[in-house]
Amino acid sequence: MVYLHDDERLDYLLAEDLRIIQSPSVFAFSLDAVLLAKFVYVPIQKGNLIDLCTGNGVIPLLLSTRTKGTITGVEIQKRLFDMAVRSVQYNNLEHQIKIIHGDILDMPKQLGYGKFDVVTCNPPYFKTPGQEELNKNEYFAIARHEILCTLEDAIRVSSQLVRPGGKVAFVHRPGRFLEMIELMKKYRVEPKRIRFVYPKLGKEANTLLVEGIKDGNPDLKILPPLIVYDDQNNYTDEVQKILYG
Repeated sequence: MVYLHDDERLDYLLAEDLRIIQSPSVFAFSLDAVLLAKFVYVPIQKGNLIDLCTGNGVIPLLLSTRTKGTITGVEIQKRLFDMAVRSVQYNNLEHQIKIIHGDILDMPKQLGYGKFDVVTCNPPYFKTPGQEELNKNEYFAIARHEILCTLEDAIRVSSQLVRPGGKVAFVHRPGRFLEMIELMKKYRVEPKRIRFVYPKLGKEANTLLVEGIKDGNPDLKILPPLIVYDDQNNYTDEVQKILYG
């Protein structure tokens, strides 16, 4: 039996036969996390995968439907960690998914350098503003702003954790695209696949998916654009397939 606390609820993970614990008082997963979990290449039969800044564990849960490998999620916020652990238990995935309560900065030393085949990360998107601008909800503030983890931290740690030839994938905002590429190259993660996500046809991109290979050779592929909504504000066929199967 998995218990729900306070204002928590059990939500369906759409196309997957999974449930996830969520709460309106903490940062819930978004389409960005789902797109990242579907975007990254993963080994099917085996492998060692890790998701940094895992939140309530949505990416490890989604990855478990695509691989038989072992999956680790790392989350620094105690309540989100606890929600992720209980979601894993609810779905009977303890044999495959392990959630760690800790700082991603400590993970290379704690888990080992070059031990993972795949690293995913949905890091905070925004540089830390002045204190008066921060969201009054600490959970939202930490999830959205670089308070405990910067973009450079996420890329450096990912590079340290992944093996040579292993894959690293991020979701972020297009406004930091050039910064991401510079940092990936700085930490020896060669960008290989990039996809821009657009809310509608004719609108500016608002999401960026990028995957790189540790010590890979330069050979960048720009994938076709992903459009989220059609003119009637319905999900496009591709997004429908991603979300609902």
